[in-house]
Amino acid sequence: MGARATEIFFGRPARVSARTPIGQLVKSSISNRTLDEVSLAAYQRLVETYPEWPALAAASTGDVEALIGDVTFPDVKARHLGDALRVIGVRHPDFNLDFLGCLSVAEALAWLERLPGVGRKISASTLNFSTLEMPAFVVDTHVLRVLSRYGFVRNTADTRTACDAVMAASPRWGAAELAELHILMKSLGQTICRYDHARCPDCPIGQHCKTAAASARRPVRVRAPNVDRRQGPTREQRSGWKE
Repeated sequence: MGARATEIFFGRPARVSARTPIGQLVKSSISNRTLDEVSLAAYQRLVETYPEWPALAAASTGDVEALIGDVTFPDVKARHLGDALRVIGVRHPDFNLDFLGCLSVAEALAWLERLPGVGRKISASTLNFSTLEMPAFVVDTHVLRVLSRYGFVRNTADTRTACDAVMAASPRWGAAELAELHILMKSLGQTICRYDHARCPDCPIGQHCKTAAASARRPVRVRAPNVDRRQGPTREQRSGWKE
């Protein structure tokens, strides 16, 4: 998928310090469709207000929503986060999710996705970006757009389908390699393969991209001469026209 070309273009990303699985679960639960700096600030407010996970689990939805009010859909995220933490608290009062590391990736994803509001992006982030360092590929909106435009998955593919397809194509990749691929593809989607405008000529993987190839084949529209049809073309305009 051009990972090497993308790495050369953007540079190799540095891996940040990993959170505990429960910390990453909380962070990922409020991050969807939100700028990284906004969701990180919201996460910091949560852990400063509720330094113990049982306290956050017991907090009211309204109080949590007030703390994460600048993320997208804060009411929905606050409700799902509280519900998920309370389910975890019943099964694991210490909120230690290290046991997930004893499961296969598929089993661990399935366990997390049974929690309220947890889909494939949150579950994969919890496994890959946490201290568990399990090889699960994280697909956000930018990554999904790049995969779709590239032709690796269909335009109708969802996050789960894209995640499964990438993991099936890279069975020997570890967590660090999949995390790096996520960061590079996300960077590509944020800067060049944007939702509103794909800058295909500038793309480091455009040589093999389905959308870039289609864009290159698209005929260039030639503007007609500026002719005042009421008076007809001038002699200078006629002389510049090709027969």
